[in-house]
Amino acid sequence: MLLADLARTSLAVTAASARTRKVALLARLLRETEPTEAPIVVTYLAGRLPQRRTGVGWRSLTDPPTPAATARLTVYEVHAALDALATVAGRGAQAERRRLLHELLAAATAEEQDFLIRLIGGELRQGALDALAVEALAAAAEASPEAVRRAVMLGGSLGAVARALLGRGPEALAEFRLEVGRPVLPMLARSAKDVDEALDRLGACALEEKLDGVRVQAHRSGRDVRLYSRTLEELTDRLPEVVAAVREVDAESAVLDGEAIALGQDGRPRPFQETSARIGARLDIPGASESLPISVAFFDLLYVDGRDLLDLPARQRQSQLERVVPATLRVRRTEVVPEPAAEARPGPEPAAEPVPTDEAGPVPGRAEAREFAAAALAGGQEGVLVKSLDTPYSAGRRGATWLKVKPVRTLDLVVLGAEWGHGRRTGTLSNLHLGARAADGSYAMLGKTFKGLTDALLAWQTERLPRIAVRHEPWGVVVRPELVVEVAYDGVQRSSRYPAGVTLRFARVVRYREDKPAAEADTVDAVLAALPPS
Repeated sequence: MLLADLARTSLAVTAASARTRKVALLARLLRETEPTEAPIVVTYLAGRLPQRRTGVGWRSLTDPPTPAATARLTVYEVHAALDALATVAGRGAQAERRRLLHELLAAATAEEQDFLIRLIGGELRQGALDALAVEALAAAAEASPEAVRRAVMLGGSLGAVARALLGRGPEALAEFRLEVGRPVLPMLARSAKDVDEALDRLGACALEEKLDGVRVQAHRSGRDVRLYSRTLEELTDRLPEVVAAVREVDAESAVLDGEAIALGQDGRPRPFQETSARIGARLDIPGASESLPISVAFFDLLYVDGRDLLDLPARQRQSQLERVVPATLRVRRTEVVPEPAAEARPGPEPAAEPVPTDEAGPVPGRAEAREFAAAALAGGQEGVLVKSLDTPYSAGRRGATWLKVKPVRTLDLVVLGAEWGHGRRTGTLSNLHLGARAADGSYAMLGKTFKGLTDALLAWQTERLPRIAVRHEPWGVVVRPELVVEVAYDGVQRSSRYPAGVTLRFARVVRYREDKPAAEADTVDAVLAALPPS
């Protein structure tokens, strides 16, 4: 298949507004795709690279060579070129990447160059995300979308399912099942603003501490243990202490879902940055595992001793988890049968209803759920997860039956600059440089974010920021510190990249505060005070 076919389809999908039209366009292209090409084509259509990382930054993509006049590039040739880019390392790597990238782009037409630049730069926003790609794949092969979705979840790869489905038809989906040693995409949670909202949405449920660690999926077969990250990257060699813990599980074979986290001597979580850095360390660095040991806590069991548990209700999976995993290796939890919210009760206050009970005694209600959540936060945890007791494990899905409740933290920060956007945001000032007030009256940069910016905000700040610019750069503008923006964030962590030595985790714009002068923005000291204890 020519890359030009893919690029034209991408443009058409971007222009289409209806979901059905997007799916139809993608399905038409996939019907023309050879099964051996399918893993590449479907991954590109989902806006990703099979190589994940190429080492190419946006600066290298801003000055492409003169485009080719005729479309000749095949998908295979592009894949091989990106493979070569991804393997460049050592002395002179930057110059060699630049040469290989220039060679690839020079062979592409203008339309193909645009597609490649957005794909490599992670800005391919044509709306063909995994969900649409799955629907299109099902339509192309006349298969059930739900069956395709499940195969992708269990196979861990949209590309592998595409190759099998387009090559052998719907019956090939049966080969994708839960197997020890083959990681599956994890089930994810949606958000609720507080515990009461989560209880109102789920009813009888379990509350679990939400650990501020790294998701880990453990596969055990006899003494052999394999560990995988949320993105299915293997972590086994980096976490020998977790491997040892998994061997304590009372089962010959098992697949467990949990969280890896560094704890202090007092049992409280260490800052997430330390956990992340420790798990990212190679074991050939002396003392990597001894300097900051990692603990693990499991909250779900997907497979045990030849039995697939995915479709069982959560309460039954929990029962099996408690049977084979010691309490010291399980996430703390409680089950709740909430009373109706007081504001939902019409008329006069009714007489007190009896407390629900089970065979083990009284079942905690709404007040106890709030207390559990408060205790989790007081213990240094990120919040709580509220989970339905009656639903299966939906691998790879952000389902409505798992709800995360975390405190929303915000800061009022000053805009110090903005960078020109790429891809769909080309022509707009997008990535904001954020600063807090320093003791000497200056503003210390804390980081950048483009998250949370609506099209309306992008248009507004693209018009407004140049009017207060003090310097124009090729990348964007530096502005007078006048505009205050409210920013939500998940935490503060240390960073040597910024002058105050800290940055924000998962910062996103809430709104501009034109009612607030820069002199009333939050201070560096206030940000430092939010650092977790070291």
